[in-house]
Amino acid sequence: MLLFLSAILLPTLSACGSNDDEPPQKPITPEAPEPDTPDNDNTTIPVSFAKGADISWLTEIEHKGHEFYNDKGETSDAISILRDECGINSIRLRVWVEPEHEWNGIADLMAKARRAHVMGMRLMIDFHLSDTWADPANQKVPDAWKNLKTGEELASAVKRHVTEVLGKLKNENIHPEWVQIGNETSGGMLWESGRVQGNTVGEFVRYFNAGAEAVKETIPDAKVILHLNNGHDKDMFNWFFDLMKTNGAKYDMIGMSLYPETESGNGSSWQVAIDNSMVNSCIDNINLLSKKYGKHIMISEIGFHHSNGIAGKAAIEKLLKDQSGKTLAGIFYWEPEAPEGFNGYHKGAFEKGRPNEAIKAFKSN
Repeated sequence: MLLFLSAILLPTLSACGSNDDEPPQKPITPEAPEPDTPDNDNTTIPVSFAKGADISWLTEIEHKGHEFYNDKGETSDAISILRDECGINSIRLRVWVEPEHEWNGIADLMAKARRAHVMGMRLMIDFHLSDTWADPANQKVPDAWKNLKTGEELASAVKRHVTEVLGKLKNENIHPEWVQIGNETSGGMLWESGRVQGNTVGEFVRYFNAGAEAVKETIPDAKVILHLNNGHDKDMFNWFFDLMKTNGAKYDMIGMSLYPETESGNGSSWQVAIDNSMVNSCIDNINLLSKKYGKHIMISEIGFHHSNGIAGKAAIEKLLKDQSGKTLAGIFYWEPEAPEGFNGYHKGAFEKGRPNEAIKAFKSN
């Protein structure tokens, strides 16, 4: 959601939360009756609310010569600006298995994780379990795993990979607080064997649980997140997590992406506007999911068009006001540090190297 994405390919960038994602096939009546009791008792209030940012592009952005400026106009480190001027206390970092280039590989992940750790940031690791973007339209098996023939072999590869990455972090006394197994997995992962569609889950739960087991064996206190796109889609979340309950998926928190914007007009009248109904539906979905499944919810990705700073601020403030300290454990802005148009992305929250109103909403709330 292919390491470098052109503007032409952007509609497929579901990991960045395109609202044009085609949801996976699901039953006509996807919502099952509410169970008498939640999956488990995991409803205690979080220690503190995660005000986060996914900055996985940061090293690539810096490599290409982009700079960041603090409120005094001085060149500064992006993570320190996010912490000191925007109120960010948590960082999310994706990792690919063997990417074509260095970005988002294990070495690149470690470099960013060290910097976040030194800054006192809490950390989420986002395992895509692919060599490139994983999202509802793309869940490609890593090249190194293509010759693995059985679900058991692929599950073992997942467990080894997760154990290796978390082990490297642990060896440097970096302990992620959250670990996401798979990215926007409403259609499953490691296709075709791990595809989720209709009433079938293929090998998805086996793969997911292998990753979850590696997390608990390596960093026992870390919370395992199961993450889907389109956080406003109540039907999809009910359908998917009912399947997960039936098939024994082992997770601690529900993750979601939310990109609440619509495009309208053309030419000089073209604009990107916040769809407040998506925000409201997401809030309703958070409450319903937490009650039904007994889980806290994490908005693992949120973003707004770079020109929508003020409207993005209002949307984040609404989520914080309605949810902070209740069932929502945190919100992570997706790649706020990205310059306008970087790798075809238009939802960054820095203007000419300085944070805009949307990302600063975390500081005042």
